[in-house]
Parts: sequence; structure tokens; C-alpha cells
Amino acid sequence: MNDEQKKQVAVFRFGVISDFVSPSRLGWGERQRLLKDKCERSWHIPFSQRTRLSPATIRSWIRAYEKSGQQLESLYPHSRRDRGQPRALDQETTLALIGLRKEIPLSTVKGLIRTAQQRGVVDSEQFLAESTLWRLFKREGLMGRTEHTPVDRRRFEAELPNDIWQSDVMHGPTVLVQNKNRKTYLIAFIDDMSRLVCHAQFYLSENLNSYLDALRQALLTRGLPRKLYVDNGPAFRSFHLQQITASLGIALIHAKPYQPQGKGKIERFFGTVRRDFLPGVRTKTLDELNLALDCWLRDLYHNREHRSTGQTPLARYAEHCECVRAAPKDLQDHFRQQARRRVAKDRTVAVLGRLFEAPISLIGKQITLFYHPHDPTRIEARLEGKSYGFLTVVDLNVNCLVKREKDNLKIQTEPRPLTSGLLPFGNKKEEN
Repeated sequence: MNDEQKKQVAVFRFGVISDFVSPSRLGWGERQRLLKDKCERSWHIPFSQRTRLSPATIRSWIRAYEKSGQQLESLYPHSRRDRGQPRALDQETTLALIGLRKEIPLSTVKGLIRTAQQRGVVDSEQFLAESTLWRLFKREGLMGRTEHTPVDRRRFEAELPNDIWQSDVMHGPTVLVQNKNRKTYLIAFIDDMSRLVCHAQFYLSENLNSYLDALRQALLTRGLPRKLYVDNGPAFRSFHLQQITASLGIALIHAKPYQPQGKGKIERFFGTVRRDFLPGVRTKTLDELNLALDCWLRDLYHNREHRSTGQTPLARYAEHCECVRAAPKDLQDHFRQQARRRVAKDRTVAVLGRLFEAPISLIGKQITLFYHPHDPTRIEARLEGKSYGFLTVVDLNVNCLVKREKDNLKIQTEPRPLTSGLLPFGNKKEEN
């Protein structure tokens, strides 16, 4: 603001306080009435978007004018002496925060505040606004983009089919479920070498159960891959998925966070789905949507020449189909969930809210249980790699009739006598 602009502001301020600094004396009540009236008015303040004045502001102008001996220059606006310096931080804390920013240049401002509180740079009880730190780092030139060393990225392609599968989830269209619109999610698996889609299906959720169902169908259709390249979502990081892939001899590989370049093939397939498939879809239910997707894959996508390979995905996959590992016959068993339980003294273990009986030899031992959540009656018990068969559900009524004698279980079929050696009341032994 130049001198001419400052003078305009000073003249405006004098116009506001002129009634208070005039030679005529005002009574206390009249001064208060006049002050209230000026605060309730709307003003056109030069070089400002505000239209109201507070009592404290008017009083400060009056004090400054009278203290200077009624000099107009006292009403000139003054720039902050600490302009550009955060008032909420002292010099020592400011230097410490700047040093912390240089140490962790990629951290967010919110994360840096948390780190500063943990290290004791600022008091954990002190409120520190993100905007304060942002202005500080901006002034120091620490909020610009950090120059990174170029990353050595190279295009790659698997040598044989089923060497690498890429998998991910795409947000799909809405469908009608029980008269309500529900969002869908497309879970897909693509072969890296041939670009063949091993399996793709829309689900109403992207949780672990949906992903495992899609994976099981992909394995049944196209065999076992050697590597499965996935994202870092909750379903892909689950321990259950790691157990399944390990038991089938599949290496589970996770992409680096915030670097989608490694999953370029599955991302390009999703782009093809959005561009070529979804615009022509006129389905209402989930089954109709999946049926349309299956027809599109079978009739168009798999039989259309791929621009990168120069072949159709189906033909390129079939050239080396002798290398494909077929899925095992007991594939369903590999998808069972596992639970560790210790067998109680009464031979029982609790799974899925139900009680099951284990063999006597397992009492007091910690065993591994294998089961499907949708079939809780078939639970297999294993100990040190040995199977002890399927557990039976506890039947309290049957156990009430079981006679236990030296670890041999006998079912009581005849009623026992009332007292051993005695006949029922009213009968006597015949005398010899």
C-alpha cells in the first residue's frame, strides 16, 4: 500500500472518529449511543472487503489520534512488523519444524504435526493449525515438488501363459437388487503373456469372500498361475489369501503402493471394459450384467487381435497350453478357512458358535481346524500334519445316554436295576 492509499484510509478513519475528537465534550451516555450507532452502520472501507467496524477498532483509532497530538499520520495503516512470521510459533520451534520438514520431505503437513508431537518438538497438548505450518514451509520453499531420481521402469511380458496373472477390482455400474440400486464391482484376472482374461465377474462387494469366489473360478477355468500380481487392498493383504496361494504353490506378489504402472495390463483391460462394453449394456440385474460380460469376452474380446501382441488372446494362450498346470481335484479344500483351537477336557471345541466333539486322543492339545463358512458341519481336525477326520456336532441328549468305562464308550440300551443285588419292592427270594 503506497502513501496515497494510506492517506485515503486515514481520512476515512478520521471521518469515523471525528465526532469523538471534536472540541465539544460528549457525555458518557451520548458517547456510548454514538459508538453503538457507528458499529451498526455499513461502511465502504477503502481497500477492504469488510463493511462493519467493531467498538474496539474505533476506540483504538481514537486513542492513537489523541496520543499523537491529533496528527492524521497516526491513523495511517501500518504493516505487520513480523510479516511472514508465524505468531503461534517461537523461533526455536520454527527452526525445529523446518529441520523436521527437511528430514521428512514427503510427509504430509498433518503427518508432520503428529511426528513433531511424538518427538517433543511441540507440546502434545498444543493446537497447531495445518495452515500455520503450510505458510511457514511455503515461505521457506519447502512445499514445492521434490525432485526425484528417475525410476528405471521397463515394459515386461511373461514368457509363457500362466507365468503371471494380474488381478484388480474396478468399480462398475449399478444394478437393481430387491428394488434398490446397488453398486457393482468387477473382479478380473488377466494372463500377462496372452492378455487372456482368465475370469471376470461383477459382484456387489469387493470384500475377501467375493475375491476368493472369483479366484476359485479362475483357477478351475484356466489352471494354476505361477505368480499372482495384485494390489494392496484389504482383500489382497488377508492372511487367508496368503494361505491359499501358498498351499497351491502360487507366489503372491503385491504392487508397490501408489505405483499402478506395474499393473498396466489389467488397468488397460478395465479401460477397454469402460470404453467398449459398458456403453452398450442395458441390463438391470446382476445376473444379466454378468451374462452380458461373459458373452462379450467370449465372442469379441478373446477373438479380437490385440494391438500389443498382434494375436488374439485365445490363440496366443493356446500356443503353449501344454505348460498350463491344471487345478487339483481337491481345489475346494484349499479354500477352507483355518482356526487354531485347544480341545477341552470334555472333548469339545467351539467353531462358528457351535460345539463339536474331537477324538479322545486330542484332549488338551491345540489342533488346526479346516472348514468352509457356508458348510459348518464339515470341520476337519489336524494335528502335526495328520488328519483326524471330521468332527461331529455335540448332541447333549445322546451324551446323556453314553456310559463311560475306562475310555470305552457304550450306549445304554436297557434300564439299570434300581439297586444292585436287590429285587424291586414287593418281591422276595425263594428259599431253598
